[in-house]
Amino acid sequence: MSPARILFVEDDINLGFVVRDTLENVPFQVTHCTSGPTGWAMFQSQPFDLCLLDVMLPQTDGFTLARQIRAVNTQIPILFLSALTDRADRLEGLRLGADDYLPKPFSIDELILKINIFLRRTIISQTPAVPVGTWLDRNNLTLSVNGQPQVLTHREAAILAYLLDRPNLLIRRDDLLRAVWGDDDYFMGRSLDVFISRLRKRLATDSSIRIENVHGVGFVLRR
Repeated sequence: MSPARILFVEDDINLGFVVRDTLENVPFQVTHCTSGPTGWAMFQSQPFDLCLLDVMLPQTDGFTLARQIRAVNTQIPILFLSALTDRADRLEGLRLGADDYLPKPFSIDELILKINIFLRRTIISQTPAVPVGTWLDRNNLTLSVNGQPQVLTHREAAILAYLLDRPNLLIRRDDLLRAVWGDDDYFMGRSLDVFISRLRKRLATDSSIRIENVHGVGFVLRR
């Protein structure tokens, strides 16, 4: 099997060299760009399996680049790397459709772990019975609501699949966080809220299914 192809957009030359060299030894196939426009042109020119984006890029910032990528590809995992550690910035990245946000300085081992999680994550269990009008194709990360198909991100599909497998049961936040993120720290909890909000919007046209919040405890998927 050929190495996974990663688009890496980072304007810090020294950091870019270290990260690229390390990832290529995993091995991954890494294409390193140093500006937003160059990254966008490269994304359009060839297929990639994952995007690794700095936020503070020259000419076109990472958030704008992520919007461009999501406009044409809603499935590819996007991970942000950024020195912007404010929660508002991190949550904005997730609202744009990113799958994760790793603040600088970061552990290269943690980065490799996160990359592998997204590259290996395939939701292959059989789709359970779901309400009329809504079904989840876990293999293709596709959600159909009243005949309208939507392509989910890996995180969205993983969260929805976990809830669908446990209908009408109270799912504790920390259990869901550990199942999907492998951790249950404060920021991951805020990230979960963003993804739950996105899923509610996706399911809004089917009144027979809803995700309820149980304050301070977790969620219940009603169907």
